[in-house]
Amino acid sequence: MRAVQFSEFSGIDALKLVEVADPAPKPGEVVVKVTAVGLNFFDTLVLRNKYQFTPRLPASPGGEIAGVVEALGDDVTDLTIGQRVMAHVGGNGCRERLAIDAARAIPIPDGVSDDVAAGVSVTYGTAMHGFKDRAKLQPGESVAVLGAAGGAGLAAVEIAKLMGAHVIAVASSEEKIALAMRHGADEGIDYETCDLKTALKERTAPGGLDVLYDCVGGDAAEPSLRALGWKGRYLVIGFASGDIPRLPLNVIMLKGCDVLGVFWTAFVDREPEAHRANTLQVLNWCREGRLAPHIHGTYSLAETKEALRVIQERKASGKVIVRPQE
Repeated sequence: MRAVQFSEFSGIDALKLVEVADPAPKPGEVVVKVTAVGLNFFDTLVLRNKYQFTPRLPASPGGEIAGVVEALGDDVTDLTIGQRVMAHVGGNGCRERLAIDAARAIPIPDGVSDDVAAGVSVTYGTAMHGFKDRAKLQPGESVAVLGAAGGAGLAAVEIAKLMGAHVIAVASSEEKIALAMRHGADEGIDYETCDLKTALKERTAPGGLDVLYDCVGGDAAEPSLRALGWKGRYLVIGFASGDIPRLPLNVIMLKGCDVLGVFWTAFVDREPEAHRANTLQVLNWCREGRLAPHIHGTYSLAETKEALRVIQERKASGKVIVRPQE
């Protein structure tokens, strides 16, 4: 079978399209014929060994997949051959077939495409965990999403809106804000053309911002923190800017606010049943038409480099999908 792999940590150019052996399922595993792979910003970091974990080489990018069950390992009784499933796999998704732990496979409901299913695990799963499990978001509260037009940001906009929040999209252009508003944001702020702290305070007066969803870090972090209201919640999601900020502890003290880490991959491993429940909720919202994940573009396996460059250069609006069978 074909796979896109890297054998050194030198970035996107290290990727090669190669032939590798077909996988066989071990006890408790299934082999999935991969039809769609969701790519994420962290894939670009893994390629440079800049992420929280270091994969065993050779490895493939792609932490979330959708596909069809082709083979069952011993003791697997709750899945069937031919069944459509999606899964968070952590990595190695960019290949035609993959053996995975059967417990990670979640059936895809009728009416949800493989492209959508492959693209909701990480971004929508993170948003669900952040808002539901960490921030305890309540209807009527205000939410600001930094980097609102990217894959993670759009997911956060949609989930927050479904949970009843007033959503403020923060992005770097009017075009990106317009995209976020088409996906449910109530208003937007172009942080390139205004003082972010002042703009957030004006839109959330008199109480201040309730919840900040920060996928970006960098220079936007401190002014956003200063816009939080009393007992606000700052959700630390990631650092797409490449700069990990240092927050002033005195501001956190004076506001009585919480800074909450949202490390979704650890949540999946430590609380698998809660993760599964969140994922099923997202899939049901997709089936009902209440969620409409935006696909930036689809690429063949041979075009994986191009797909990842779109993400690395911050040109993606929504999810980037690789289709290994094309």
